[in-house]
Parts: sequence; structure tokens; C-alpha cells
Amino acid sequence: MLNYPLQLLPEYRDYLWGGDRLRPGIAPTAEAWIIYEGDRIAAGPFAGKTLAELSAEQGEELLGRRAVQKTGNRFPLLVKLLDCAQWLSLQVHPDDEQAVALEGPGNFGKTEAWHVIEAAPNATLLAGVKPGTTAETLQNAIRNGTILEHVQSLTVSAGDTIFMPAGTIHALGPGLLIYEVQQTSDWTYRVYDWGRPETPTRRLHIEKSLAVARPDAVARLNPLPSLADGQSALLCESPYFRLEMLYAATHTLSLDPCGESFHAVTVLEGTARVVTSGGEVTLNRFESALLPAACGTYQILPLSPFRALRTGVV
Repeated sequence: MLNYPLQLLPEYRDYLWGGDRLRPGIAPTAEAWIIYEGDRIAAGPFAGKTLAELSAEQGEELLGRRAVQKTGNRFPLLVKLLDCAQWLSLQVHPDDEQAVALEGPGNFGKTEAWHVIEAAPNATLLAGVKPGTTAETLQNAIRNGTILEHVQSLTVSAGDTIFMPAGTIHALGPGLLIYEVQQTSDWTYRVYDWGRPETPTRRLHIEKSLAVARPDAVARLNPLPSLADGQSALLCESPYFRLEMLYAATHTLSLDPCGESFHAVTVLEGTARVVTSGGEVTLNRFESALLPAACGTYQILPLSPFRALRTGVV
């Protein structure tokens, strides 16, 4: 029975824009894929299996009723940490219908949300185009490389959450450490790459960008709500995922997936112990636990005051 927390072994991506905060001494480390279908189970009876393999075997017991209804026995989300030392490419993602049309059957779109863990003073990101930009103007700007004249810049701070629907042109800027939750897809179409030379593994995708970019796609920025000891707060919700902040200094949080969806918990500050009827795990900063949908009621106890993010399927 899946009644205990699962820990996964992250995978790392060493893109040129990365920094040194995710793996100190190993730079550039751009991304840590911390909850991902390709990650392997770290310990326990299923140690060494990938999350994809376990999802296929356990189905609803691991994923929950809502997840299975949406994506079958495929793990439906991808959670990353991103360390942005330079500008990421200006990019756009397809929705579900576009992903199938452009990439083939069985593919999913990429709606995502970012939570800002750390931000340098006056750190910015690009999200969406300026109001009044027409579809024709957007298409011409993508084709002729003048897209920077039309995108919106947002100054962000630690604690902000930005919801990014598919079709929104966007880019993360330097000085940001980001938690990202997205659909189980990594289809990324580069619109502009700051003059960096194209390589076989880093190309622009102008035609696909033209097919999916939407002038009316709007990013939504939500500041961090205040939380009392032992409380949680909704940061954003979409048809694909729900993202919440958890905080405790002395109180214990009691939670239950109720068989609807797994819970993925990632500690951002402090140390927490996650306890279920079948086992427990201690989480330090940037460590995660996956609580199966069938695990029943579980508790999160603060070993020191902690903030954590919890996500799952809506």
C-alpha cells in the first residue's frame, strides 16, 4: 500500500544561463527537475524505479482520481527549480490542442506558474505583450526580431507568484531563483535569444512560435499573502494544477489527499518532518516529498520554522 512519503532523485540541466545556487561548485546549473516522471525513487520498496514506471503500475493509488481522469496513468506535472544568472530566451509554449497538432498525438501543452524564491533588487521578467498589441503586430515582431519592443516587463520580489497560461510570450531575467510547476510537458518555442548564436541544441522556433503566441494571453502576478503559524494559502489555480504556500513555526499541519490527487511538497525555508501512517521523511531546504493520493491523513511538523509549497492536480 502506498501510505508513505516518496522522495525522488532530482535531474539537473546545465544550460548556459544557469548559476551556482542549486549545486554549489557545479556551475552553470540552470534547473533541478525535482518532481518529474523521469526522476527515480530514492529509497524504499520502489527504489530505482522512475516516477513514470510507478505511475503506470500504481495508477490511481499514486496519482489520484482527478489526475487519472485528465492524463491517465501518466504523471501529470513537472516541478522545477530554476537559477537564472542570465536572461533566459524569450519563449512561448503551446496549449494542449496545439501540442498535438505540432508535436503529435499524446503530447500535452505547457501552462505553468512561477513562484519567486529569491530576487535580486529590481529583478525583472518579461510576461505577455503590451495592451493594444494586435495579432498582426505580434506576428511581424516575431518574424523580424523586434519582439522586445512589444513585451511587458515586470519587476518582481521574493514571494510573488506569476501564473503563465500557454500562449504567453515570456522570459525570466537574471538574479531570480524560481520554483516552477507546469503540465507534464517541456515544449518550448524560442522566439528570441538575446543574440546568442544558434546551435543544434539551441535554435529559434519562429514558425511554431507564430502558431501559438497569443496577443491576448496575460500573465497574472499574485503577491504572497500573510500567513499565521499553521496556515496555508492558495497562490494560484488553473485547470491543470493548484499551488499553495504552507507555513508553520510551532503548529502541526494536518492534510489529506482524499484519493483525489497526490500532493508534492517542497520546502523553501527551514526544516519539516512529513509523517504518514506508513513512514516519515525529514525535508530541508529545496527537498521534496511526494505524498500518494491514497496515503490518507498526514502531518507536517516544523523542526524549525518552515515555508513550503504544495502542488497537485485540480
